[in-house]
Amino acid sequence: QVLLVESGGGLVQPGGSLRLSCAASGSTVIFNGMGWYRQAPGKERELVALISVDGSVNSGNSLKGRFTISRDNAKNTVSLQMNSLKPDDTAVYYCNAYYYSDYAAFHDYWGQGTQVTVSS
Repeated sequence: QVLLVESGGGLVQPGGSLRLSCAASGSTVIFNGMGWYRQAPGKERELVALISVDGSVNSGNSLKGRFTISRDNAKNTVSLQMNSLKPDDTAVYYCNAYYYSDYAAFHDYWGQGTQVTVSS
């Protein structure tokens, strides 16, 4: 059973930085994609960024040069470096990982979420 464990959330002042990390355990599979979504109170969950196994990135509008996603395929980890944080970035950030197995079966996993609060 795949388990995704996030770390690195917390409280930061506007303009500050945080680094989120997510480690996958319980499987040796190489995920086709790993990344981050976020959900603010009263809003739908939205894509922050996904990175594929070959390093290509699919990012939401929130990135705009402020966030950088990276992954280590050997360690099955994905990280999100967040700079110039704004109060609008306040949300629960969820790690996501997925892969396709035989016959294109889709396997999708989520972390428990980590709170990021941007406030003075």
